[in-house]
Amino acid sequence: MISDDLLQRLRARFAHVDSDPFQGERVFFENAGGALTLKSVVETSGFFAAIPDNQGRDNVASHELVKVIAKARADMAEAFNAPGGQFFVGESGTELLFRLISAACLAAGGGRVLGSTLEHPATRSAAARWSEIAGMAHVLVKHDDSTGTVAAEHYLPEITENTRVATIIHCSPVTGMGVDVAEIAKEIRKVSPECLIIVDGIQHAAHGAVDLTALDVDAYVISPYKMFSRHGYGLAWIGPRMEAIPHNNLLKGPEKNWEMGTRDTGAYATLSDVVDYLDWLGGEVSQESDRAGRIRAAGEAIHAQEAALVEAMLHGVGNLKGLADMERVNIIGGIDNPAREGLVSITVQGVDAADVVTRLNEGGVRTHLRKADHYSGNVLDPLGLPGCVRVSMCHYNTRAEVAKFLGLMQEIAAEG
Repeated sequence: MISDDLLQRLRARFAHVDSDPFQGERVFFENAGGALTLKSVVETSGFFAAIPDNQGRDNVASHELVKVIAKARADMAEAFNAPGGQFFVGESGTELLFRLISAACLAAGGGRVLGSTLEHPATRSAAARWSEIAGMAHVLVKHDDSTGTVAAEHYLPEITENTRVATIIHCSPVTGMGVDVAEIAKEIRKVSPECLIIVDGIQHAAHGAVDLTALDVDAYVISPYKMFSRHGYGLAWIGPRMEAIPHNNLLKGPEKNWEMGTRDTGAYATLSDVVDYLDWLGGEVSQESDRAGRIRAAGEAIHAQEAALVEAMLHGVGNLKGLADMERVNIIGGIDNPAREGLVSITVQGVDAADVVTRLNEGGVRTHLRKADHYSGNVLDPLGLPGCVRVSMCHYNTRAEVAKFLGLMQEIAAEG
């Protein structure tokens, strides 16, 4: 685990780490809904919000804005080990997934769109809509209800030579289980080498390293507010094959431009803040001499820290029972699941999930209710669950916060 001293120093870099202006002191276990924001991101956002100039003008301020954007793109390319292509921002992660999937379907010229039932409705909805418009078959591979994830073995029977577009989720925001994107992409490439593979990395990005070269995909989308930045924009990377296909663009404009209108320079600048933080953290947990190595080390440390927090939540802290030992508590995806990324979703026998969330909130622990609706029904309906409690951690959370949560859960489970 990250040392206690380092943990306190890194927590000091985040805004509202243990309290907020509305509730006061609270434990923040709602990171899947949006991670804590770096204080540097808050400062950067305020600075650029006051700048009246736009990019692309012939003046000093405009030239500097262009440099800021170029630096942010280079920073993200290094952080994500991107093999060429380009990064660009849009309205949100959802909007970018719709835009990329629509362009891929329209460029495919028929065939199949392949996805899975584990995916977020942003991807499933976009694939359903645009496959129909493009005259393509939309095939959904069924995920494993017992483990809460999907694997290459589930995709294999449905991978065909006419699979032209494929979508993969890197981690489920409901079960918290990661997906082996590289293995699935490898199997798709064996059968359909030219298939455009689009990845929803929104849930995964804050919980470990992203290596786009190793993944061998064509597009990857994140929501920066879930990766220590702020709300108001999404980020996409597209590889050379994807950036060259026809897409929405201005007539006679640059052919490979994927941005729609003038974007917020401050949004780009905050991405550099995130990469700077990862660089700093990597330097604290490793002896790596180069920046890329430090960023990789940060991803490894984040993953290890969150795995230790999950272990404590499942199996106990001190004399407090873990969730696995509470008789009325059911853990979605199983107890010791190696695919889990900092998130535990639970139900309590005899207590409505909404009531559990309320009780925890009243005790000063922020969690979230997932209902069997258009967002989470794809996971909860097959389990026969009307809802669940999502407890999502990040590397800046502590064992003491886990202990507070477990103390409250013992009371709730006993009453249930």
